[in-house]
Amino acid sequence: MTTVTMYATGWCPYCTRARQLLAAKGVTVDEIDIEARPDQRAVMMERSGRRSVPQIFIGDRHIGGCDDLHALDAAGGLDPLLA
Repeated sequence: MTTVTMYATGWCPYCTRARQLLAAKGVTVDEIDIEARPDQRAVMMERSGRRSVPQIFIGDRHIGGCDDLHALDAAGGLDPLLA
């Protein structure tokens, strides 16, 4: 299975929604808490070009945030990336 990396915080409701969708898909997420590891915020911004969380990557592909993840799933594009 492809590696899923999510930059997140513990309190973000969008992060929670993204976690729930990925858990429902049976995906193990390599989650990076940017509050516990502040140095990773700069890495996230460099990789994604965005400042907000969550920022989700499947392999090296940047998916985007929670809304992007849900839209990809609704369009039928998420499962093939996870396979």
